[in-house]
Amino acid sequence: MNLSKKVAFYTLGCKLNFSETSTIARGFSSEGFDRVDFKEKADVYVINTCSVTENADKRFKTIVKQAQKANPEAFVAAIGCYAQLKPQELADVNGVDLVLGATEKFKITAYINELLNRPERMNGVGEIHSCEIEDADFYVGSYSIGDRTRAFLKVQDGCDYKCTYCTIPLARGISRSDTLQNVLDNAAEISAKGIKEIVLTGVNIGDYGKGEFGNKKHEHTFFELCEALDEVPGIERLRISSIEPNLLKNETIQFVSSSKSFVPHFHIPLQSGSDAILKLMRRRYMSDLYVERVAKIREVMPHACIGVDVIVGFPGETDEIFLETYNFLMELDISYLHVFTYSERDNTPAAEMGGVVPKNVRSKRSKMLRGLSVKKRRAFYESQLGSVRTVLFEGENKEGFIHGFTENYVKVKTHWNPELVNTLHEVILTKIDEDGTVRIEFVNTLV
Repeated sequence: MNLSKKVAFYTLGCKLNFSETSTIARGFSSEGFDRVDFKEKADVYVINTCSVTENADKRFKTIVKQAQKANPEAFVAAIGCYAQLKPQELADVNGVDLVLGATEKFKITAYINELLNRPERMNGVGEIHSCEIEDADFYVGSYSIGDRTRAFLKVQDGCDYKCTYCTIPLARGISRSDTLQNVLDNAAEISAKGIKEIVLTGVNIGDYGKGEFGNKKHEHTFFELCEALDEVPGIERLRISSIEPNLLKNETIQFVSSSKSFVPHFHIPLQSGSDAILKLMRRRYMSDLYVERVAKIREVMPHACIGVDVIVGFPGETDEIFLETYNFLMELDISYLHVFTYSERDNTPAAEMGGVVPKNVRSKRSKMLRGLSVKKRRAFYESQLGSVRTVLFEGENKEGFIHGFTENYVKVKTHWNPELVNTLHEVILTKIDEDGTVRIEFVNTLV
């Protein structure tokens, strides 16, 4: 390939997508491409799509237009979940040249190389290379580095759960995992690059250990993975991303509480505080199990941060049932919410259910829960004032301030100092600023 070729990436969706984009980008670099910002002129634009929410779908056309504006002659490729679920829909978007499915996206440089070497382009029709999702039965490891002080390390992909609202199993296939040794090798590589924090990611990471090709036997458990990662030298922080409540075992919670590297921060999907709705969603737990998990975390780590995913407006969610969820969350000792407004997805059982909640009602309920999240986060931050915590500072100068996060995910800020970037410091949390972040006083420099 021409050494002067430039490639740009745009990633929608989850931490898992970011880790895969980063790995794919390294593949382009090894082929002689220079990576540039998406707003700059490039020869190839790669858009890693998401289809969890309706909004992510709609944003795709806007992003394609942005690429065309930067360089009308560039090749535009779509990969990711939306590309697997609705390849023709993306291929029909004006300006899209290439759409790759779940397995093909990891061979993107070969497809791009072939396109670039053609004597002429196709007549405005996007070319599709997409597998049947049953063929996505192998595992490709990935991790993201280079753009922040933390790395997202993929340990698992796919999902065997059959939640009635979710298209992820259709987009990513069966649950399968990286080998324990590969995960440890990747973690050591990340650590060697001077990155202080690793976030473990996947579709359903608590299900870690299932092998490739539909092997349902767990070679290792998620708990064993945590134990092994805790021994990798040089990693200052390990953070667990979203983990299902039924797969977050007490032994893992207990281990994190005394771990060398794992931080006291859990993000646990709830989706609804109503058992009736949880049954309609085909979730694998009831609300009482969720209460038990929160209580166990608080018992061994009173200062832990606990985040919650919740979906509002699911079919059958009456005003009374929504208030059941609202009151459940209000009484629960959690730290913040990620609120998702339910949107119908093709080929899901929920899309065919009765009891459809009007969109304006969904929006109102979403706003109520987001307001509750603000109160919860404020109360959690207030509970941490006066305590000594460890902060990892990030690399951006935002209006004269540098920001960072404590081990228990309190966002802090202090006056900009480039020497603080990617360093760890013991600080006292002193007061909550007008923008909701916490001001600090330095106690000690650690790394």
